[in-house]
Parts: sequence; C-alpha cells; structure tokens
Amino acid sequence: MKLAILGGGGFRVPLVYGALLHDTNSRRVNRVSLHDVDEARLAAMSHVLDQMGAAVDGAPVVSTTTDLDTALDGADFVFSAIRVGGLEGRTRDERVALDLGLLGQETTGPGGLAYGLRTVPVAVRVAERVAVRCPGAWVINFTNPAGMITEAMQQVLGDRVVGICDSPIGLGRRAAKALGHDVDATSLEYVGLNHRGWLRGIRQDGRDILPDLIADPGLLATVEEGRLFGTEWIQTLGAVPNEYLYYYYFTREAVAAIRGDGQTRGEFLLAQQSGFYRTVAEAPDRALAEWRWVRTERDATYMQESRANAEGRDDADVQGGGYEGVALAIMAAIARDERSAMILNVRNGSAVPGLPPEAVVEVPCTVDTDGPHPMATLPLPGDQLGLVQQVKAVEQMTIAAARTGSATLALKAFAVHPLVDSVTTAKELLEGYRKAFPDLDNLIS
Repeated sequence: MKLAILGGGGFRVPLVYGALLHDTNSRRVNRVSLHDVDEARLAAMSHVLDQMGAAVDGAPVVSTTTDLDTALDGADFVFSAIRVGGLEGRTRDERVALDLGLLGQETTGPGGLAYGLRTVPVAVRVAERVAVRCPGAWVINFTNPAGMITEAMQQVLGDRVVGICDSPIGLGRRAAKALGHDVDATSLEYVGLNHRGWLRGIRQDGRDILPDLIADPGLLATVEEGRLFGTEWIQTLGAVPNEYLYYYYFTREAVAAIRGDGQTRGEFLLAQQSGFYRTVAEAPDRALAEWRWVRTERDATYMQESRANAEGRDDADVQGGGYEGVALAIMAAIARDERSAMILNVRNGSAVPGLPPEAVVEVPCTVDTDGPHPMATLPLPGDQLGLVQQVKAVEQMTIAAARTGSATLALKAFAVHPLVDSVTTAKELLEGYRKAFPDLDNLIS
C-alpha cells in the first residue's frame, strides 16, 4: 500500500514513519511519498527516515516530491499535515491577537480563524486533486484547525476524510492510568469538537469508573488535567475537560502567562525547528539523533503557559505520542478489517444532539472496512452545548468565508468567536491579519 504524507517535511513526520516500521502485517504500507513545497525540509526528513529504517528489514520505501499529483498518484491513504505559511505564519497568527490582548492560539483562538482562512482554500484544492488522482483513497487529516479543515475537505470528498488528534487519547490514557487501568481495556465516553471536548465516562466491565477519579483529589492531582483545572472546577463540571479548554475557562490567566513569558508557542517552535533544519543540512549523518533530542524538548514544553504554576509535563506524555498510533489503527481497520475503537473527528449525523448533521465532531467511533462509525452520545449540558454550538458556527462561517471570499463572513466569524470581546476588536483583528498576510486580500474582499 502507498501512503502519501502532505507536509512531508514537517517535524512530526518521523512519528508516523516510526509507527509504520512496527507494522509487520503482510498488507501494510510499503511505500511512503513525502510531499512538501520546501525542498530543504524534505531533504532533512528524508535523512531522518532513512536512518530510522536502516536497521529494519522491509522498511517502507520513502520518496520525496514537490509535485502534489506525483505524491497522490496510486495512494491508498493520504495523511495531511500541511502548514500554510509555515511557523512564521503561526507566529503572526498568535501575535496579531496577543497585541490586542486576546488569545492567539492557532486552534482555539482568533489565530485559529486566521489560520483557517489561509488553509481552507489549500485543503479544498488538495481534496479536489485527491478526487482526481486517487479517488479511492482515504484522507487522514491532522492539519489544524483540525475540525474545521476536516469539515472543509469533506465538502469535496465526503466521509472519506477523517480528522485525528492526540489530545483525547492522551486524556483518556492519563485518567485510566490514575485509576489503575490500561486505556485499551476501557471504553471512553468523550464528546465535543476538536480541542473542545470533555471526558464524561470511563467504562470498565460495564461500570463508569470516572466518578471515582473526580471524587478523589489525590488521584486527580496525579493527572495533568487535575492540576491544570483544579479539583474544584472538575468536580463542578462533573467531567474532565480537554486541556485546550483551559484557554476558555482560564482565558485571562492564559493570556497573562503568554505575555509574561515574552515568547509565544509559535515563536519557540520557529526558533527550535529552524535550528534543527540548519543542523541537519550541515550534518545529515546526525539527523535522527538531532530529531530525537529536539522532539523531547518540544514535547516537554507543550502547553507550557498553562502549567506555569504546576509541575512539568508527565514523562509518559512526553514519551507516549499518540496521533501516529491512531493513524496506523485507522489504516489497519480500513485496509485489513482490524476493527477498532477510537476517538476521531467525523461527520456528526445524529451522534451529538444539538449540532448540524454535517458538522465535524470529535467522538468515539468504531472503524472497519467501511470507515468510521460515530457512536451516539448523551446530550451535552447547556453550558457545554452552547460553547460547541457557538464555536461550530464560527468554524462554518470561516469555511464559507474562505470558500466564497467574503470579508463580511470573515468579520462575523471573528466577532462571534467566544474569545473575542467586541465587534470593534474583531474589525481590528481582521485588519491586523490582512496586514500580516497580504495574500489574504486575494482570498477575502
């Protein structure tokens, strides 16, 4: 089978390749095509993957290309992890909002809307080329904002686009471990949108054991989310929030922490990864060792601003990864009928009451040769439903704005976003992003 990885020069590509190296099934991915618009980044990743596969018999053969159609031709699966504008763009996404006193985070904040406005047209063009060059392929999307981009691509390819994220499985893993269980031996009840969901139950032998965790402050303190949100707030909610909901529940604290640090996450990653790619260009024989060192540093500082007054990130999370395992499990379920259960970003249908059927939601699914099948969820309480309804409306406005070129819709999306506090500020945001990204004037008017 052939896997095309779009954004093939990206830093996290070796995680996917590493998962493929551990797959010994006779029907496995044996060809990987890396596509990127940056030849230098492609070359660096090629060195890393070559060194990873050198000691593995039958390692998937890796090719690189800057031509999208070449990458897609003959692909059975397409993994999309593109970043339109690169990390330089992310830094501007974050800074424009932060300079106005708002959270600029690339998925949950206004920065995510700016990122979406730039990315939706590219993602739609990719979907259109998939429809022509490999119409039978499944697209696994990791491009942020993941829910929005998955939904935009589904408008072209339908349910053959599946969004993945490592946050829900990481949360489930931590919660199950605190209770003394392996997450694979439990059933997670999780519902929401990408980066805006809640763990509402953990089923073990038919019993929901999550209340045991929520009721025990000592146990909660061993879980990153327990330290992040605090026992009192989690007990008030009666559920454990996805870590990204910190930006909604503790907005002022998050903005203050980022401003106090003097460096956004995007700025940190830009400096770190620029150094990585320079090092590999100068010493390609050190590519894999350098990647491993930088990856550890990257993961250890993940969402650092939200842990300013808490302990460092759990070692298991730093080492554990997650989304690459989900990607491999999806491919195995579809290609080999290895039926599996996982939390994915999929078309809602009727899984989450109160959201449109075409909305992409993040819920538990079973996956087989026909793809993901979302499981029905219990209704969300009013406060949680209201948040996801508002955010989903913003995402759909942003998709429409990007596809139609409507500045009016773009402004409305910014104005009604829960983290934007006035229409005047929304106008300043849109103007700021147009100045930061002159190409936006070609996309919206």
